[in-house]
Amino acid sequence: GAAAKFAAAGKSIAKKDLGLLAMSYGSVYVAQVAFGANDAHTVKAFVEAEAYPGPSLIIAFSHCIAHGYDLANGAAQQKLAVDTGYWPLYRYDPRRHGPGESPLNIDSAPARGKVTDYTRNETRFRMVEQQDPARFRELMHLLQHKSEERRALYAHMALPVGAAPAGVAPIQPPVKKQ
Repeated sequence: GAAAKFAAAGKSIAKKDLGLLAMSYGSVYVAQVAFGANDAHTVKAFVEAEAYPGPSLIIAFSHCIAHGYDLANGAAQQKLAVDTGYWPLYRYDPRRHGPGESPLNIDSAPARGKVTDYTRNETRFRMVEQQDPARFRELMHLLQHKSEERRALYAHMALPVGAAPAGVAPIQPPVKKQ
């Protein structure tokens, strides 16, 4: 959110990952979308969420005047958030769990550029830079690291069931009891 009184100096802990929390239930359709970055992905997520026979959660990037930029540039800022890896696009559909499938589809490309390319456009982040440039650099380094770490986790989760990286034993799907 915007720079609040209690966070005006910047938060030194990573933001909560609501999507990951919802995915951990294993029975919730989850999508993270940014209409300004990819409208077709957003529509696809809404169609899939509507068709899912259980609870669905769509987490949408929503630009806000409190972020401190001209809202006429909102779609471009959403695209920048996605392109820099700050806001990855994905769809998690628990129905995709068979051999060779993965419930998680990452729908955005790996990051192109640094998160600071995104954050420097917003007053809520620039305020920290103006108050304490060293702290800003530290926080942006942390944010970049956490964005890359989150992408790596999602990439691992998106491996097809039964697949595994080199040197790691594959995870086998549970055997259904007859």
